[in-house]
Parts: sequence; structure tokens; C-alpha cells
Amino acid sequence: MAPAEQYLQEALNAFDFGGEVVGAVRFGSGHINDTFCVHTQPGEDPCRRFILQRISRNAFHHPEQVMANIAGVTNYLKKEIAAEGGDPERETLSLCIARDGSYYHTDPEGGAWRVYPFLEDTMCLQSAETPERFAASARAFGKFQRMLKDYPAETLYETIPHFHDTEARLARLKEVVAADPVGRLKEVGPELDFVAAREADCSVVLEALRRGELPLRVTHNDTKLNNVLMDRKTGEAVCVIDLDTVMPGLSVNDFGDSIRFGANHCDEDERDMNKVHFDLNLFDAYTQGFLEGADGALTPAELDYLPWGARLITLECGIRFLTDYLEGDKYFRIHRPGQNLDRCRTQFKLVADMEACWDKMCSAVDKYR
Repeated sequence: MAPAEQYLQEALNAFDFGGEVVGAVRFGSGHINDTFCVHTQPGEDPCRRFILQRISRNAFHHPEQVMANIAGVTNYLKKEIAAEGGDPERETLSLCIARDGSYYHTDPEGGAWRVYPFLEDTMCLQSAETPERFAASARAFGKFQRMLKDYPAETLYETIPHFHDTEARLARLKEVVAADPVGRLKEVGPELDFVAAREADCSVVLEALRRGELPLRVTHNDTKLNNVLMDRKTGEAVCVIDLDTVMPGLSVNDFGDSIRFGANHCDEDERDMNKVHFDLNLFDAYTQGFLEGADGALTPAELDYLPWGARLITLECGIRFLTDYLEGDKYFRIHRPGQNLDRCRTQFKLVADMEACWDKMCSAVDKYR
């Protein structure tokens, strides 16, 4: 696809921002979509801001399904939030309607553009600065599970087939290893040995789903700390964002992805493995916050498998980074050579740390269940 800037003006013209558009600049640090912050001047009123995004066709082959899921879930959440006396315009995303009456605009290359009002006086954290901040994000994701517990998950599109199917991710890695399309296989022997030693683990939660132990839920599927907006004054979570991967899934995977990203103090692409450590105290804080937010919405089996969710999503993410590296960095955006391999190695180090303190992780869940 052509650079998003080529169609930026056309996308801006497709929406009514309620005032003159005075600027649109690249925004955020996401790996996948093209994101812009739009500044408008509505007459004599203060400047208003919006988030304009072009959905990646490389990641999402059917953007109309992505948008249908987001519209369905956010409209449902607005009703639930209002029923609890909350602010539906601030506590969930609001889609702006395009001039043609749809939830998104399609450019000549098939790129889908959508607009959200900017939620002012919020901040997006890239790391868990304190256990309290991490617990605040946990309450938000737990609440997300609770509020959507009665939403019919089977009515949502599976926008990325087998997204958190660890067995499928492993199978894809094996295909890429066999092909070695860009000649990088010789660089990753220790990483492949690490995966091979844990091949049986890749089926643990999927087997529980197939046995009917774990229920299918509406899940976010990308529950990183930076996908929760925090109130700048109170530090409390305001809104769960980045709903592109909302689809049917497992609650333990949503829990696990938060732990993978947040329960450590290093960058996701840290090169020095001596700096990569799983933080059991942050795991404890997140577990408490998540279960407070879920407030009884999870089944006993889901609680049993929460530690597995953390361990397996971290392993799965490492497998994905490794696969992308071997394919030539086609999926995850990189800013330097070897970045996806570094990302893989941080994930595998975290998995090893989790394995070393497994009993303590299980005890933390038992403490708050």
C-alpha cells in the first residue's frame, strides 16, 4: 500500500470534524496502523482533537469486519456504562460517523480510515511505573471482561483467524523454518531449541477450551498497558482503547498479554537479557486489580488457568516475533535490523522466569480469587 499521507487529505475530507481542520500529524508508537492526531478549530470554541487511523490491510484483511466488531462492542458498552452511572463518552471509544453515514472511509487502495474523538486529560503509559498504575490498568481490563460477559461472543467476526491459537502459531513457525525465505535460520538455533522444549505447552489452554472447561468470551486480545488511557490527575484507568482485535477468545489470554507486556521493567526489544526480569510483585498487583475489575465474572476454571495464560501468551508472542524475523520482518514494524529477534528473546527470557517462580504465580491467584 502507498504511504498513508498520500490519502490523508481525502480521509480528512470524508469526515465532519465540526470545525476547520488546522493540522494532522503522526501520533503514537503503534506497530500496525497509521495514526494521526487531527487538530480542529470550531469557531470561537477551544481547539478540539481527534484520532484518525488508517487500518493496516497487512494485519486486517477485512477492515469492514474489524469496524463491525468495534461498533457492536462500543455501542453495547455505552449502554452498560450508562446503566452503572458512568460516562459512556469517556469510558469507551466513540466512533465518528463519516459524511456518507458509515463508520469508516475507504481510500482508493482499500485502506479503511476511522475517527475517534480525542480523550483529553488522559495519558498512555509505556511501562508500569508503579504497581498502583499497573493495578489500575488491570481493573480496566477486568471490568472490560465483566461488562461484556453477556455479549454473544459468537456473533463477532474472527478478524484475524487463529490470532491467539498457539498451536497454529507454532505450526506457522515450523513452515517458515522449513522454507527459510530470507536465510536467517542459522542465527536462531537457541531460540528454536527453546520453542521445541515447550511444544507440548502450546496446547494447554486450547485443550481446556476443547474440553469445555474454558468458555469463549469477548476478548480484547491486545491487553498491553498502553492500550488503557489513564486520567492525568487521578492515575485511574479511564478507557480501554485499540479494539481492532476484539473478537471471540479466552479471558486467560487477555490476562496473560497484560502480564507479558507489563510485569517487567525493560523495553519489549531490550538487547541486554540481563535487564529482562519477570516481576512477581507486579504480577501480584495486576492479579488483584484484574479480579477486582472482573468482580466474579470469571469461572473457577478461568481462575485456575490465569498463570498459564501469562506463560503461554508470552511464549506465543515470542514465537510470532521469531516467525516474523525469519520471514523478513513483514508484520511487525521495525526501526532497526534485528529488532524482531530482540523482541523474541525478551519474551523467551520472561517465559523462563515465569517457569522459575510458577508456584508463587499460582499462589498469587489463589490469594485473590
